[in-house]
Amino acid sequence: MWEGSGSQGGKAWAGRFRERTHALVEMFTSSLAYDRGLYAHDILGSIAHCKTLERAKVLTSKESRAIIRGLGLVKTELDADRFPFAPSDEDIHMAIERRLTELIGPVGGKLHTGRSRNDQVALDIRLFLRDAVCLLIERVRLLQRALLTQAKTHLGIAIPGYTHLQRAQPVLLSHHWLAYVEMLDRDAGRLQDAFQRLNVMPLGSGALAGSNYPVDRLYTAKLLGFPAVSENSLDAVSDRDFAVEILSACALIIMHLSRFSEELVLWSSQEFQFIELPDGFCTGSSMMPQKKNPDIPELVRGKTGRVYGHLIGMLTVLKGLPLSYNRDLQEDKEGIFDTLDTVANSLEVLAHLIPGIQVRRKQMAQAVERGFLLATELADYLVTKGVPFREAHSIVGQVVRTCVDRGQDLSGLTLADLRAVSPRFEADALKMLTVQGAIDRKAQIGGTAQRRVAARIKVLERVLR
Repeated sequence: MWEGSGSQGGKAWAGRFRERTHALVEMFTSSLAYDRGLYAHDILGSIAHCKTLERAKVLTSKESRAIIRGLGLVKTELDADRFPFAPSDEDIHMAIERRLTELIGPVGGKLHTGRSRNDQVALDIRLFLRDAVCLLIERVRLLQRALLTQAKTHLGIAIPGYTHLQRAQPVLLSHHWLAYVEMLDRDAGRLQDAFQRLNVMPLGSGALAGSNYPVDRLYTAKLLGFPAVSENSLDAVSDRDFAVEILSACALIIMHLSRFSEELVLWSSQEFQFIELPDGFCTGSSMMPQKKNPDIPELVRGKTGRVYGHLIGMLTVLKGLPLSYNRDLQEDKEGIFDTLDTVANSLEVLAHLIPGIQVRRKQMAQAVERGFLLATELADYLVTKGVPFREAHSIVGQVVRTCVDRGQDLSGLTLADLRAVSPRFEADALKMLTVQGAIDRKAQIGGTAQRRVAARIKVLERVLR
């Protein structure tokens, strides 16, 4: 996608060359296989550029109308998948310009006046990413709403909370669902923040130095819905940091989705049996008739690596490029397109899976009663009696060791058992050994108490409505 001039040999830049491009080079350098997806944005930018040239009196109104009409015809062909691509088309930009000239004659060649493929491509990718980011935010919100519905539906159900994948303290299942709603909210915020820097118009920067024509860039920006124009032509055509930001935000989204998917895999296993995934989102085994495999969460988890790879790939492409444009930047698009498709599809499929999850209340209730989840409640009880926390921690550790030796849980202890370890335990200590009490005491902002979780659900419902 470098800039040049002339038409010898079927290439826009061929006037400088004596030999035709080698067939291997044609194949190696062509980007049509993937950048054809930019056609609608390329035509949108070309129409705005045409109107700007007319405003600058570089084109007559008759020429402008002919070009815009021709671009409409080209878009119709592309929309209908009957566009006649030619072997000489290096990319979608040159394919559109070639076809435009075929349809309306030599006046089509005037469209590229004052424009380089360098600023043209920079514009197209920003236009494309604007739409893609908006779609991603919609998909994030879709998944948040699905999780929020589950949280509201199952308010009051307790599950073991884990650290190090070991049972730690009881929490509400709804509190657990909402943890992912909060993560996704930050993900949406990162996309919105990146959108501000993405939403700057580079057209008018030319190949690298700007334009020799009196184009009104602010007018072009207004036509295309950009609130600002780039202030440095070298920077505008040569950087893709805005794309890196989007890829980075996508990497964080897919990381959160992968964590959630891992829990769906664990919770639906026979070892946990906390949930059952909907049949329509699982597959069976070609050999073992009893199997119900959590393929969707596994695939989301697996696709995380390719999203990370595209981010690293983009950073690596950019790291050694001198100003301004270099052909290396052609390598930006495949990773961008695949990342956006992967993340958008992952968000959508999980959003449709979640409503079909069946919660196994009995198994969750049994799990939350085992594993010494209330040990911290006893330690905090001793603190209220004036025992330093470190001493209280040690005392309750001895209580747990006693239970382990006896093969029982804390719920089976008597006051005499507790006092045998420490006389600081009094009759009210046994009141601490209830799951509901342990949950209700976590009533600070951000805690798992039911009233606090219910209040957060109401706030999120308003935000996500």
